[in-house]
Parts: sequence; structure tokens; C-alpha cells
Amino acid sequence: MRALTIERRLSDGYRHAALRQDVLDGLSASPKHLRPVWFYDAVGSALFDDITRLPEYYPTRAEREILADRAGEIARLTLAGTLVDLGSGSSAKTRLLLAALREAASLALYVPVDVSDTALAAAADGLRSDSPDLAIHAVQADFGAQLTALPRDGRCLVAFLGGTIGNLPPAERAVFLRDVRRALVPGDALLLGADLVKDPAVLVAAYDDAAGVTARFNRNVLRVLNRELGADFDLGGFAHVARWVAGREWIEMRLRSVRRQVVSLPGAGLVVTFGAGEEMRTEISAKFRPEGVRTELAAGGFPLTRWWTDRAGRFGVALSIVE
Repeated sequence: MRALTIERRLSDGYRHAALRQDVLDGLSASPKHLRPVWFYDAVGSALFDDITRLPEYYPTRAEREILADRAGEIARLTLAGTLVDLGSGSSAKTRLLLAALREAASLALYVPVDVSDTALAAAADGLRSDSPDLAIHAVQADFGAQLTALPRDGRCLVAFLGGTIGNLPPAERAVFLRDVRRALVPGDALLLGADLVKDPAVLVAAYDDAAGVTARFNRNVLRVLNRELGADFDLGGFAHVARWVAGREWIEMRLRSVRRQVVSLPGAGLVVTFGAGEEMRTEISAKFRPEGVRTELAAGGFPLTRWWTDRAGRFGVALSIVE
């Protein structure tokens, strides 16, 4: 059995300091906002896995369809020795890539990167059972981790799937793509999943499901703040909101205060007032057009080598091989 390493770059001290700074910046702003990275403790990661199985949430199924159809082609084109999986979660979809790369006899190392150590450990254990000959170096970090410091063996394929690129505003997307490009050399590749613009009713339903799972996921960020910063958020005092912002072509998830309330966050040295009906943004999820994906990749230094969509044209996957 090959080596399994779990590297924790997010120490408790670092996480606390980063959360504290994000809360100070976001809850002192107008309008208030929080970064979506804080959804993903053990509870949040489990809730997101539940979301991916909901009938309204099409992106996971659509992307899986593309990978099932194209994983062999991706493996042949990239011949990657290392697969870096940014925001890996349970690594469920990535297993299609892993299987194809193993079949192409190129893969030597899998590097899942995620903020949730519990998700990393569970995924690594499952992969060790499936692929005992595969070396796994799991890294607990934000997906903006220093990619140049990650281990590699041969050509590198960086996978950033699930449409997570859409959680970044345009300026941050540009920085992220440039950072990834600087970490790669000719022959390396980026595999990028992007949710596409479509009927707003379909999009809103995907983020406001009938069973209320996404609402629980959204409120979980308040539970994280209560636990980590000693805050006294009343989870029942905030309603889940999902809204299509046509001018920016993205979904916004928000938490709306159902009444005027004052929240204390001792761990951040902050007391915050929410007016009745006031909303706090917790996530954006940008949707893309194919020409926009090409333009943003090119600006980051990536050619568009291949572009695939699922059969319904709901989701796209771009492959860029560095020249």
C-alpha cells in the first residue's frame, strides 16, 4: 500500500485568525457579507453532500455526466502523473478521473485540497481501499493555497470542479487563474468546471430546494461563528434567501434578519446590529457563457484546449493544456 499523508496547513490558530478577520471585515461592511469558505465544517460538508443529491441541484449530475463521457480523453490528452484536486470534498466525481488516469498508466500521486479535514480523511480512506497502489498527499487548506508548494510527480493536472470558480468575484477569479498558471509548466493542465447561464427559475431552485437543505447549509455559517467566536446568533432569526442578479449573472445566497437583533461576537471583539429585513450575503455563484470562460482563461494565460458540456447544455468543463 502506497503512502498516505495528510498535511494540515490550516492550524487552529490560523483558522481562528482568518475567521476573525473575515468577520471583522464582512460584518463591519455595508452591506454585510461573509466568505463561503466558512460553511464547510464537518456539518457543512455533510450538508453540501446532501445538496448534491437533491433533484433541484443539477450541477453535480451534469458535471459527472461530462466526466463519465470524457475522463478517458482527458487522461490521454494530459498523461498526468499528479492530480491536484482543489476543493476536493468527498472526491466522488474525481474518482472518474483517477480511474481514467490509472488506466492510462500515468498517475502516481493524488493531491486533494480542502478546508474540511474530516472530508479529506474520509475521502482518503475510501480511495486507499479503492486504489491501494496510489500515493495520496491530502492537504487541508483553502483552494487558494500556494500551489507551488504542493508535491508533484510528473505532469500535473489541476482540477477545479463543481463550478466553485463561480464563488469568486471577477477580480478574484483573475488572480486565482494567474496564480494557478504560475504554478504550472508546459505540459501541465487545468480542468475547470463552470455552471452555465440558464433560466433563472432553474438556477434559483437549485439554491432554494423544497426540502430546505440549502437553507440549513446557509445557516450553518452562523453555527460556525457561534462555536468558533462565541457568538450568539439565533439561527431561527435568519431566513434563507436565494436571488438571481441578472446584471452580474450570478446567484446570491443571503441570510435575512427576520427582526431587529443585536448579535455579540466576543471572539472578534464585535457587536453587530441587524435591522428587520436586513440581508447579509454569504455566497455568490457566478454562471458563465462559453465565450466568457474562454476570455477569462486566456487572460489567466491558459489556452482553451477542449470544451465540453453535458447533453442538456447546463454545465461546461474546460481543459487547458499549458503551452
